[in-house]
Amino acid sequence: MEPRIVHGDLLDQDVEVIVNAWNRNVIPWWLLLPQGVSGAIKRRGGLEPFRELGRMGPIPLGGAVETGAGRLPFRAIIHVAGINLLWRSSERSIRDSTRNALALAGARGHRSLAFPLIGAGSGGGDPAKVLELMHDELSAVEFDGEVRIVCYHVTP
Repeated sequence: MEPRIVHGDLLDQDVEVIVNAWNRNVIPWWLLLPQGVSGAIKRRGGLEPFRELGRMGPIPLGGAVETGAGRLPFRAIIHVAGINLLWRSSERSIRDSTRNALALAGARGHRSLAFPLIGAGSGGGDPAKVLELMHDELSAVEFDGEVRIVCYHVTP
């Protein structure tokens, strides 16, 4: 499968499901100040996806879980544990998160999803390297649908 690379805002994508790069869900969500994609979801989608996520308990590194989308126009949000307890991403956490999010989307019957660059924000990963790892991982799996990797660029 060949993912489509796009530039823009993850929350503006015309897909069924978006992926949120999250943490291991060990610290209660209400103690955190969501940043990046999580912060945008909180601002535009409300707190309900995070309340639902908090009830799920710890997520293994690289794991994926699904919640509702709150006020966002998507069918669901897939949250991946892309950073470790020291708030850093690794090749393994990026690859596992990418693969597990896609597997969950397929198991739930979703036909289109959009990924951010997992671990490139708070996780400290180099965006070009993260894109390379995600593209490589997605190219090696089968998925009967559309997959986008969304590169967010801040305009100065």
